[in-house]
Amino acid sequence: MRIEKVTAIPVRVPRDTQAARGLAGSPTAVSGEGRYRWSTAYPVLYPVDFETALVRIDLSNGMTGWGEAQAPLVPEVACTIIDLLFAPLLRGRPFTGKPAEISEIRELLYSTMRVRGQTGGYQLDAMAGLDIALWDLAGQLAGQPVSRLLGGTANRVPAYVSGVAGATDEERLAFIRQYVDRGFRLFKVYLEESWSELDRRVRLYQSAFPRVRFAVDALWHLPSGAGLDLDLEWMECPFPPEDTDEHHRWVRRARSPLALGESYRTRYELQPFLAFTKVLQPDLGRCGITESMAIGKVAKRLVPHVSIALAPQILAAVHLAAALPNSRLCEYNPRVLEVANQFLAEPILLDGPEYVVPERPGLGVAFNREGPAGSWTD
Repeated sequence: MRIEKVTAIPVRVPRDTQAARGLAGSPTAVSGEGRYRWSTAYPVLYPVDFETALVRIDLSNGMTGWGEAQAPLVPEVACTIIDLLFAPLLRGRPFTGKPAEISEIRELLYSTMRVRGQTGGYQLDAMAGLDIALWDLAGQLAGQPVSRLLGGTANRVPAYVSGVAGATDEERLAFIRQYVDRGFRLFKVYLEESWSELDRRVRLYQSAFPRVRFAVDALWHLPSGAGLDLDLEWMECPFPPEDTDEHHRWVRRARSPLALGESYRTRYELQPFLAFTKVLQPDLGRCGITESMAIGKVAKRLVPHVSIALAPQILAAVHLAAALPNSRLCEYNPRVLEVANQFLAEPILLDGPEYVVPERPGLGVAFNREGPAGSWTD
């Protein structure tokens, strides 16, 4: 059995950016024109559309595996890396679905550009998409869900709500209440505007829902010295990802644990932060399953990050969280899941506040034939 075909598919789905504000993928207001627009809160670009890169690997026996690269900006870049560099290396390669084969392939692909200084960025995103697709195939060949191949037995994974939507305090409290009524007990709040405003909101939410926990995603622009006295589940991405010292200074003084991960694609990039970071949050569309498992081995607590994503990324995160004993929690963005499910013949399910781990072999991805650019399954 051999890898017969590798296909990378850039995907754009139109979305209402105003409705997405405060949630994953577009947490702040944006300004400007064109496909990519500047956040009004800090210097970062967000896409107008829902963007990602799907990866499909076909085997000589007719089996298909699906993966996905985290590509919220210019998904064509990760796809081009796959088309020009990685696909020719993989076509014709024997593959029987053993996890050791996937690790060998990942190391081979990582090595292709290491001596040229490429140890992160879009190349690793492309590798992650391929890695997820190979694990999907491995599960199908073994007749088991990916979580079982990874050593897990859980069939449910608790979820936390990522973002609090609403234009007013009343609307935001109502948003939280509807999910509390469904059993959710953890919410993540984004630093959309000023710290003083976010601090006020968090304290309001904590007062209104004393049995609910809240985390903050500071989106890399936390003011120095802010948030030290808040009792949070975690403080996520407070400072620029390359600033080790500022993160360490904050941890030494803060009441809440530090969470990092979505900006880093390997355990090597995370190494400077491991000693003082309590929660690691690998993004499966950037790390893949293989490297996320390696990160899980050095993590005190691992909570997969889920931003803009379709089914392969989301399900990879769910399977990983189901497999790791130091995880058992996964990010949930209601509007992201809504977009992902509209392209599935069998939707990703939540049972109350928990993801249902698919029992089908592989990841459990079952696309319908109505992708945004026509059929994905031909």
